[in-house]
Amino acid sequence: MLDVVVIAGALAVLGALVIRANAVLDHRWDWSVIPIFLVRTDPASGIWAPNLLLEGFFTTMRLAVWSLLIGTVIGTIAASMRVSGRPALRWLARGFVELVRNTPPIVLIFVGYFFVSSQVMPGLGLDRALLAAPRSVQLVAGTLLASPERINDFLAGLACLGLLAGACMTEIIRAGLQSVPASQIEAGRALGLRGWAVFRKIVLPPAVRNVLSAMAGQFIVSIKDSSLVALISIQELTFMTSEVSSTTQRFFEV
Repeated sequence: MLDVVVIAGALAVLGALVIRANAVLDHRWDWSVIPIFLVRTDPASGIWAPNLLLEGFFTTMRLAVWSLLIGTVIGTIAASMRVSGRPALRWLARGFVELVRNTPPIVLIFVGYFFVSSQVMPGLGLDRALLAAPRSVQLVAGTLLASPERINDFLAGLACLGLLAGACMTEIIRAGLQSVPASQIEAGRALGLRGWAVFRKIVLPPAVRNVLSAMAGQFIVSIKDSSLVALISIQELTFMTSEVSSTTQRFFEV
């Protein structure tokens, strides 16, 4: 009963806020522009295809998923170094975490894009290789990453987001590793397991289970952080909404 009262009270407060906002806000709502920018008809095939807003949404999800995967790999390696018995490895991993987490994300993205990526990506020639690849390869790359024309910018932004996620995942995974009781590790060694076998069979499974909720939270953070790469013209959701808002002048609806 108490839950029902609390939910009803929250809905009442929310409704009152909406009513007061509409009373104060002199705005005529027009939602008819939104479907136009969600889907479109492909002129070549005549079938429906994603338009600007959905394309931006898919790019945002690609950035979030890949950055979390990259961050998990980086975080697992760095967290293993953080709990290592070798001081040099611990200091190196801590230096990475402190540097990335204490650098403003916008500064990190600008440095990574304008000073590092502009020197590295053209030399790799990924865009030229994709343009010369078969159509099927281009479709797969466009579905998983980005089109050949935008692959360099996409990977540059993804690298920055992966570093941001990796620094956070390092602390998340470190906490998970340290949550495993020492008695379990000693029991594994008593059974004859050593080194990597202890880590893989004894430490890692419960550590992953302990950090799943934190990893879900980091995925949400990765979705929010993806809006930062709009500053380097990656056409994710924030970039696309800015374009559509400027075109339609329907800022609130978009």
